[in-house]
Amino acid sequence: MEPSRDISRLIEIMAALRTPVTGCPWDLEQDFKTIRHYTIEEAYEVADAIEREDYEDLRDELGDLILQPVYHAQMASEQGLFDIGDVIYAVTEKLIRRHPHVFGDAEAGTATSSEARWENIKAAERATKAERRGADRPPSLLDDVPPGLPALARAGKLAKRAARVGFDWPDADAVLAKCREEFEEVAETFSETDEEARKEEIGDLLFSIANLARHAGIDPEAALRDANAKFVRRFEHVEARCRQDGFDIDEAGLTRLDRYWNEVRTADKKAKSAVEG
Repeated sequence: MEPSRDISRLIEIMAALRTPVTGCPWDLEQDFKTIRHYTIEEAYEVADAIEREDYEDLRDELGDLILQPVYHAQMASEQGLFDIGDVIYAVTEKLIRRHPHVFGDAEAGTATSSEARWENIKAAERATKAERRGADRPPSLLDDVPPGLPALARAGKLAKRAARVGFDWPDADAVLAKCREEFEEVAETFSETDEEARKEEIGDLLFSIANLARHAGIDPEAALRDANAKFVRRFEHVEARCRQDGFDIDEAGLTRLDRYWNEVRTADKKAKSAVEG
């Protein structure tokens, strides 16, 4: 078996790995549920490579991500459910159907009109899917916002979907006012002993912040990832300064740790000012 640029070789390799007796024992033990978290992880690793602008790494991570649908399709094929050809047919049919301005007679229009057309088509698809499944309730505008998304990302998508029918704050200032209101409600729970109420109010605050980011044109998930990365970088500076001054970090004390933290914060501000000015 040799590597190839043809995806059919990847399909052959996956089939070989899943062949009883001669295949890989680990691969043979897996099922849809045991590998689903790998599918999510690989998507995040692709996003990370893009953010780092590491395109050699992106090439490798995209390969790992492509492996996931091939893996799932192989297992489905073994159970007589569907195969990779069915998967590819379904997505090509969907793309053709959702782009009548490219593959049909509809006028191209603008990006905005294309998005509106896309959403109308998706709404019809949701209704058809609900009918096929025999759902006991009418389809919802929110049905295909995946529950498995990270909560912050899902909050933004849920509110964006609701906004399409006018259920939204009028502007960012109104969302900011809502965030202040939710923050006050969180503060009030700290004078109480009801942990469930505190959890609920903090959730409401986070949901409002996700919507503030949406109104500002910012991806809340990406913004939080950037904040996480900044925290890691700054905390590593604190750790390095502790080592430099001969302190164990757990014995350095908050005053000293804050001083080290403020060193890197000040350096960041100076670097930003130099870039901007």
